[in-house]
Formats: sequence, C-alpha cells, structure tokens
Amino acid sequence: MTTRQILNVFEQYQKARTAFVQAVADLSTRPQNIETLQNAGVMSLLRPLLLDIVPSVQQTAALALGRLANYSDDLAEAVVKGDILPQLVYSLAEQNRFYKKAAAFVLRAVAKHSPPLAQAVVDSGALDALAICLEEFDPGVKEGAAWALGYIARHNAELAQSVVDSGAVPLLVLCIQEPELSLKRIAASALSDISKHSPELAQTVVDAGAIAHLAHLTLNPDAKLKRQVFSALSQISKHSVELAEMVVEAEIFPNILTCLKDSDEYVKKNCATLIREIAKHTPELAQLIVNAGGVAAVIDYVGDSSGNVRLPGIMMLGYVAAHSENLAMAVIVSKGVVQLAIALQEEQEDHIQAAAAWALGQAGRHTPEHAKAVAQANVLPSLLQCYLRAGSSEDLQTKAKKALKNILQKCVHLPALEPLLHDAPPNILKHVVAQFSKVLPHDPKARRLFVTSGGLKKVQEIKAEPGSALMEYINVINGCYPEEIVRYYSPGYSERLLERIDNHMPIMTQ
Repeated sequence: MTTRQILNVFEQYQKARTAFVQAVADLSTRPQNIETLQNAGVMSLLRPLLLDIVPSVQQTAALALGRLANYSDDLAEAVVKGDILPQLVYSLAEQNRFYKKAAAFVLRAVAKHSPPLAQAVVDSGALDALAICLEEFDPGVKEGAAWALGYIARHNAELAQSVVDSGAVPLLVLCIQEPELSLKRIAASALSDISKHSPELAQTVVDAGAIAHLAHLTLNPDAKLKRQVFSALSQISKHSVELAEMVVEAEIFPNILTCLKDSDEYVKKNCATLIREIAKHTPELAQLIVNAGGVAAVIDYVGDSSGNVRLPGIMMLGYVAAHSENLAMAVIVSKGVVQLAIALQEEQEDHIQAAAAWALGQAGRHTPEHAKAVAQANVLPSLLQCYLRAGSSEDLQTKAKKALKNILQKCVHLPALEPLLHDAPPNILKHVVAQFSKVLPHDPKARRLFVTSGGLKKVQEIKAEPGSALMEYINVINGCYPEEIVRYYSPGYSERLLERIDNHMPIMTQ
C-alpha cells in the first residue's frame, strides 16, 4: 500500500468521527431523539472523543454531551457515572477557548438538575478550573464559567460556599464591569444565586464591592440585565438591616422608582421586590422610601399590574403600614387601601388575596381613624367573603380572619360595621357587636340610626350563650334603649301582640 492510501484510511476515519459527533450534536437538539440516542449507547461513544486529537471533534463531542445532560437528570447522572467530568475539568485548563466554552456548558448542564449532581461537579475539581476561566481574555469563556458557577451556587448554602471558597466572587464582580451585556447579565445572576442563601454569603458579595457596580447598572437600558441586577440587590437586602442600608447608601432612590413602570414585567417585579425587601426591615428604611415617593409609586404599580407581578407591591405596602401609625397613614393618604381592596376583589389566586388581606389588616389596625379609612373602602365584606368561602386556602382564611379582627377592634365607624351584623359567623360577630356596645352608649344619633337601619332588630335575633362576652355586649346595647323598644324589636313580639288582641275582651260602652 502506498503512503497516500494509508493516510486515506486515517482521513476517512477522521471524517467519520467528525460526521458522527456533528450528527449527534444536531440530533441532541430535539427531545424526541434523546431516548433513542441513549439506548444506542451514545454516552460511552462520545466519551473517548473528548480526548480526540482533532480539536473540532473534541468540541462537538462536548457540545453533544452538554445538550444530552441538559435534557434530563438521568442523562446528567450518566455523564457523572461515565467518569466524564474529570476529563472535562482537565481539558478546561489545557484546551482552546472553543473547547472551554463547550466544557463549561457540560458542567452547567449537569449541575443545574439537583444538589447531588452539582456536588458531583464540585467533587470533580471543576470550581478552581471555572474560576480560572473567569480570568480568560475571551468573554464567551468567562460567560460559560460564570453561568456554570451560578448554577452550582443556586442549589444551597453549602454549594454556594464552595463557589465562594474557589475565589470566584471578586472575579464575578469584575465580570459585571465588562462591556459585554450577556456577560454582565450572567455574572449578576451568579452573584444573586450566591447572595440568596445567607447573610454571610451576601456579605461576601458585598465585601467584594458588588453593590456600587450593581447600583450603577440599575440605569442600564437593557431589560434582561436589569432583571438580574434587581434580583441580586434584593437577595442582598433581604437578610439584614445592615445589608439593606448598604444598598440604600448606594443612592438607588429615587432613580429606581422609574423601573416600576418598565415595559418588562420581570424588571418591574424584581424592582418592586427590592423595594419590599428594604421596606420590611425598619420604620426608618420604610420612611426613607416614603420620602423618596416610593409608596405612591408602588401604589401605582399595584394598580397597573396583576397576578404574581402585583404580589411584591402588595406586600411592600403591608410592611410599610405595619411599622407605625404615621407610615400606615402615608399608605392610606396615597390611596393605597383602595388599590389593595381592588386587588383583594380582582385576584383569583388565594396567596395573592391572602397578601392583600394581610396588608389591609396592617393598614387598619392602628387607630379608629385608620380602621375607618379601611372600612370605608368596603373592605370588610370582601374579607368576610374570603374567610367564609368554602374553597379558600387555610392561609387565606387565617389572614382574612386576622385582618377582620385587627380592623374591627379599632373600627367605630358604624355604617361600615352594620352589614357584618347580618352575615358574620359567631366568632367574627362577637367583635362587631363589641364595637357597637362601645359606641352606642355615647352617641344618641348613632342609637337612633341603629334602630331605623334594622340593626337593633338584628341584635335581638342573635342567639348568644348566657354569660358569654357576646351576651354582655348585647346587654350593653339593649341598655341604651327603653325596654319597650327592645321588646318591640325582639323576635316573636308581633305574635305576642296579636295574641293579646285575641285574648283582649272589648270594653262595652253603655
């Protein structure tokens, strides 16, 4: 055989390997092919090709493995069991940028499925290699490494701590300063995934100088970047007063309030979540948001949104109102109660209604003035309906009941209480009647109105246990009226009158 013929055999073998990996990589993009590929033993065939002498074969084999591992945790498990990870990690340090991107993709595809699979990636020694990739010149390699690190960190605090220990956090902070938008987005997302687990992990991100750079990016026009930036700042702020104060000190207010009107739903939601996470900590932080015009902006946001996007705004108003009388009044004056009442009536999902009920309870629980403002928004019948509705979740029933009690115990605005006399169950009715028993002894006009509106008649119909608190309240109310009036409105009085007519002997005049 001539040299040419011998080399031809090798060329054909190389072409066959190239054609094979390209075909598998293409087939892996379609879910309907995955099972057939797996049954044909594709994993064991791809594994040796990761060490092929031809770089393009290596890269395409890694890409195919990544696509397969990305599809399901079973296939990701097969990558781990096939001892493929150590090969990838070794190649990360040695190979060219194209291979590094493909290898980082495989590591990410394995790590995303579950904590044990992410732990397998960590155990393979991938973290140090990925951290080194963050220092590469090529932005695509940095992006792939940051993405894989974020997917490892998002599962739990232990895995996030492993990422921190690899020295990746300062490098991720450098990545958010790079000019490439996609790299900024992924690095911000990874910082968010690290920060979310504990105050200590969030503090590590803060210590690396992340807040100032993230705060600067809130003004960036790119919606996908802003989503991640607001998410990261929220995850930092949520843990403690000190961390929230550090975020506020980066002068994010009032600039970020414009993002509550952003065209992107997720930007709006994540921005509202950040404001909520800051507002919840202390009255001082809540007051700072009020002073910046934050409450009015969030109320508009609640009015303009619906569903889960609305939720962080509803909760933020509840947190602000909970802190103090003045802050609750700020929510009321800005028409916050009206929007919360609309949300309570409009929303279909129980957890959103529960949040609205809770927020209304916080706004109305401080003083009679607060309770009146909430009651006048016709909130009490809606809360009662949520509490009594058969299909309501336990959480919604609990929150609606607590909100009703909070508002009722302060409410002396009787016209708002009167409808509840007719509809409320005994455990709520007790609080309604208690309020009437407090007001009627001191208000002649209210006593008269209570009779003409049918309230007194309704009270006589209530069957209360002798000696119970409810019975005491009814006795106080009855004591506000002449005995014959009380008798007149008692059940069965008209029958007794008719009986007396029957038994009455006419007086015959001579």
